Amino acid sequence: MRRSNARTLDRRNPSTDTNNSNMDPIKLQFHPNPTHHRSNLFPRNPKDKPNIFILVSISMALALFCYIFVSSSSSSSRYGNSEEKKKFGIVIDGGSTGTRIHVFEYGIKGGIPIFDFGENGLASMRVNPGLSAYSDDPDGAGGSLEELVEFGKKRVPKEYWSETEIRLMATAGLRMLDLGVQDRILKSCRQILRLSGFNFHDDWASVISGSDEGMYAWVVANYALGTLGGDPLKTTGIIELGGASAQVTFVSSEPVPTEFSRIVQFGNITYNLYSHSLLHFGQNAAFDLLRESLVTRAPESAAELIDPCTPSGYSHDMKSWTLSPGSMAEKSKDSSALQPKGNFSECRSAALTLLQKGKEQCSYEHCHIGSIFIPKLKGKLLGTENFFYTSKFFGLAPRASISNLMTAGQQFCEEDWQKLKMKYHSHEEDDLKRYCFSSAYIVALLHDSLGIALDDERIGFANQAGDIPLDWALGAFILQSTVNSDAEHPNWIAAVVGNDSSTLFALFAVSIVLIFSAWSLSKWRKPQLKTIYDLEKGKMKGQIILIASTLKHQYAASVLLPGLTPYDGTTSIGSDLHLVGLEDRGLNEYAADWQPGKALEFKPLGPGFNFSLGQFLGRSTVG
Repeated sequence: MRRSNARTLDRRNPSTDTNNSNMDPIKLQFHPNPTHHRSNLFPRNPKDKPNIFILVSISMALALFCYIFVSSSSSSSRYGNSEEKKKFGIVIDGGSTGTRIHVFEYGIKGGIPIFDFGENGLASMRVNPGLSAYSDDPDGAGGSLEELVEFGKKRVPKEYWSETEIRLMATAGLRMLDLGVQDRILKSCRQILRLSGFNFHDDWASVISGSDEGMYAWVVANYALGTLGGDPLKTTGIIELGGASAQVTFVSSEPVPTEFSRIVQFGNITYNLYSHSLLHFGQNAAFDLLRESLVTRAPESAAELIDPCTPSGYSHDMKSWTLSPGSMAEKSKDSSALQPKGNFSECRSAALTLLQKGKEQCSYEHCHIGSIFIPKLKGKLLGTENFFYTSKFFGLAPRASISNLMTAGQQFCEEDWQKLKMKYHSHEEDDLKRYCFSSAYIVALLHDSLGIALDDERIGFANQAGDIPLDWALGAFILQSTVNSDAEHPNWIAAVVGNDSSTLFALFAVSIVLIFSAWSLSKWRKPQLKTIYDLEKGKMKGQIILIASTLKHQYAASVLLPGLTPYDGTTSIGSDLHLVGLEDRGLNEYAADWQPGKALEFKPLGPGFNFSLGQFLGRSTVG
């Protein structure tokens, strides 16, 4: 390899130079370049890699330690030293058969809501009938809330009224009414809530969807069971049987169509739920629909119309029947012609026919009920509301099997009405007569439609877990409180730091450590002076070793031999030496070699001179 800017000197033999005896000891010394940039042409010696790993490991360990320190300090501040701020919240559940107010007292620590759904943290009150009963007098619906509002004022100290949010969430009872009637009922309720003294906005009084109702029920159930915030596959599915609708909500392992999907974010865990409400398939609404279907399906020539879902001997007259507002039976009144003749099997069959109506229109892979998509149920399940009330009536709750319920229902349905009244004399007749249908309907719904085995132990019936009522309104309150907390602490820094200056200082320290670690890594080779060859020992015999560096394309080799003009490689060798020599040959095996009278060339280092160019990059000087 030749270079146009290489010097040409007279050929001399340094070993015979007349001035050799006067030569001072000469050492070729090396100062590593302080810059952190380097070319890929010069990889570091593999022997140096452990140094990198050690520095990286130390830096990561320091950062992790500081992060843990900050997190633990923040947690200690939240749950140990910071004062708990008392707050209140109110949710009014506008159900189909009644309206219930829930007054919550809870705490806030470090921006995190702390719930207590026991006697000290929750108070409830119910009034009858439900808001849907005002379908003929929508403007009078608001008046039914006045007693509930007064109850709330007694539970919430006056100084907290203005900051206590009050929300009205109406469910299936109102969903069954015409939109115009719904709006008038809600307008009447808003007028009362605006004057309540509590914190209220008009959009906080609304009719919620059945899917949201199911989602809220799922939240409170898993909160009470301790599974909310954990593995989604270990959560418990919820099947609600209300008065006007039924809800099915659980974590599904198979894809769920968008219209049936709900996403719950709690902490760092995301739950993808299947949730759907079966409107008109609540216990009371389904009973009314079944009685109507018995009338419409009966042949005109039939001498009598049989009602297999009411015990024999029941004195039937329309005055004793309470029909669901808005139901088809309520509008037709034709069911008065039915003759009670209790038969569990026939009642179950009639209920199944009702549940499977419209199945031929199914456009999904699974349509267990009508044309509605419901994935295969997996994991633990909990039946609430009328599932619990029915099993409790028969003395079977909470771990009743469907088989047990079927046996008890069969005995009840086929018993004489007068004997039943004597046995259950403390029950209202209007409630008592429905338990035949309830038991048959539950078997048709859970076993015949949803495919739960008769002796399946995965399902239980309960309306409470510990001291926490499994009421969807509590789930709505949990989610709303969590959203409010996230709004107050919109990012992780604010959530961790809060108003604690010591935590802020700790975070600042973490930043300093990380910056210092990055800087140390870039400077992992400290500048130092190395003697790489001692010419006094005479081993190179007049050769000039040029140490080439690719750092910023500069070369710094400076050699002084007896009788020769000092040679500075920085100016005479040039900045592209590596492109011709070192790149085309081995990086750690070749050195620049020059002798007087010869062109500059590269050749392997001789025996006894095994240093790696990767170790000696930078500016060389004569020492």
